[in-house]
Amino acid sequence: MERDSRNEKFFSRKRSFTFGAYGGVDKFICENETSRPEPLEHSILDILDSPTSETKPLLSAGSNQKVTELFEIIEKLQSSRLDEQRCEFPLPLRLLKIGRDLPLILPPKLGGYWIDPPLQKFAETSPTSSHYGLDPETYDIMERDSEATYYQEFFRSRYHHSFTAVDPSLGPLLLSVCLEEEEKRLRVILRMRECSMHGVFSVSLFPNIPSAVELAKMLCDSVTVLRFDVVSYLKAPDLITAFDEHRVSPNFKFGVLYQREGQLTEEDILCNNEESEEFQEFLSILGATVALQGFPGFRGGLDVCHGQTGNDAVFTSFHGREIMFHVSTKLPFTEGDTQQLQRKRHIGNDIVAVVYQEGHTPFLSDVIGSHFLHCFLVVRRVRKGVGDEGEEAGGGGVFQVSVTAREDVPPFGPSLPDPPIFTESSLLREFLLTKLINAEISCYKAERFSRLELRTRSSLLEGLQAELSTRSQCMIGDSPVSALSTSEGMRGVTEGSGGFIENFKRAIRVRSNSFDTLGGPRKMGGVPLPQKPKAATERDGESELAYKPPEPSFPTDNLGSTEVKDHSSPQENT
Repeated sequence: MERDSRNEKFFSRKRSFTFGAYGGVDKFICENETSRPEPLEHSILDILDSPTSETKPLLSAGSNQKVTELFEIIEKLQSSRLDEQRCEFPLPLRLLKIGRDLPLILPPKLGGYWIDPPLQKFAETSPTSSHYGLDPETYDIMERDSEATYYQEFFRSRYHHSFTAVDPSLGPLLLSVCLEEEEKRLRVILRMRECSMHGVFSVSLFPNIPSAVELAKMLCDSVTVLRFDVVSYLKAPDLITAFDEHRVSPNFKFGVLYQREGQLTEEDILCNNEESEEFQEFLSILGATVALQGFPGFRGGLDVCHGQTGNDAVFTSFHGREIMFHVSTKLPFTEGDTQQLQRKRHIGNDIVAVVYQEGHTPFLSDVIGSHFLHCFLVVRRVRKGVGDEGEEAGGGGVFQVSVTAREDVPPFGPSLPDPPIFTESSLLREFLLTKLINAEISCYKAERFSRLELRTRSSLLEGLQAELSTRSQCMIGDSPVSALSTSEGMRGVTEGSGGFIENFKRAIRVRSNSFDTLGGPRKMGGVPLPQKPKAATERDGESELAYKPPEPSFPTDNLGSTEVKDHSSPQENT
């Protein structure tokens, strides 16, 4: 009786129980007593370890006693999770305590990247090898598609025919045949979803000129279609050329990140708002600083009318190619935004970026969360330039370079010298710009981009085949001309090339308007809907991608978004 009275008094106090990351905390508030609870007759271990028969008398006691035991058990179970919630100290922070002699790049803990020159323990996994010396004559720029210009070069200036078909297994096919009478040979191009196949055959191999089906089967055994339809549309060569060269672009855009001493996170790097004199000297090696207002050249998705993407940018021309750099410190800075989405929406949608380091803090390969960024070129000035009298000069200097890319990016040149040191700014510029262009072309062969490119090509070829077939029928009178509205089938491609990523977005519009291309009104629930008005033509063939956090930029594949901790704001890769 006395014990029940004490329990009733004990539980008359206010109780507040909080579950946290480190277990439960049971708080008691009483005016005349301390907050320490009275000991119980049975310990928690006795309750948990005792047989069922022994616990029955305890459970049959008063409700107050059972509530006390319940909370004690919960507290015990919550406290036992402390060890589970401990995490290992980040590896890079440990290394920073060892000393200042660190490489330019450190691999992520989970791997997935290669580094060149490799770290000692990763030497056997590096896909590239360094060579001694510098030889700018070996700095060859890779071709995006070496066969993309075959039609323009060998067909358009000669008499030729094109044919279309839809194969049950291969899908849409486009065949072009040219007879080179002087050389007495046939030149053939077969375009399929996966690739284009090119062949040259001597006329002497055939007693008669072979049919389109026979020529197609000579290039690809998988062709099962029984007939091809001839293309009679007068503007077909323009559309075919646009399709063949949709991956070829003389324009490139790259990100430039500025990393200062002690900066290890994406937020720290993107929040740099001031440019040091050393960083400005490096930017002058890459190109010239230009005013964006009214800029007539390739703008790389930057605003040249309203100043919404900053006032200045770094631009250069290199071997017939125009390059725009998205410099993080020149893009708009937003107070209070630690992620700086206005900057990341541009740099996060680049494929290759340059990182300039001041200090000895290494760059982590995966520090910038992005589905697009696949390669980084890291540059650090290890010594200032030397003047005529042996004193250190402000300009120039000795630069060290390192490269990192995702593991599915194949190797690309030019190879780094051994050691990877550049003492002349002109050689550094030649190397960096060549390496950047080759890096982007090589990144397109990575798994994510190759799958995206296949989808883009398939959609564009489908639109091209439908366009040529419909227009050809109108030419011979099989279809009324009034059934054709303004052409949409290949409009996105003829707007201009610039990389398959832009054409992918245009191809999606082609698919959505494919029924309009054939001239039929869309229906919903059996009721024809009026035609949608044509979208306004995008200025210079460029536009911004809609901001839909946190879904990826591209509709179905988690490929086109920029990874941001809370949300993302991707922009079209112009």
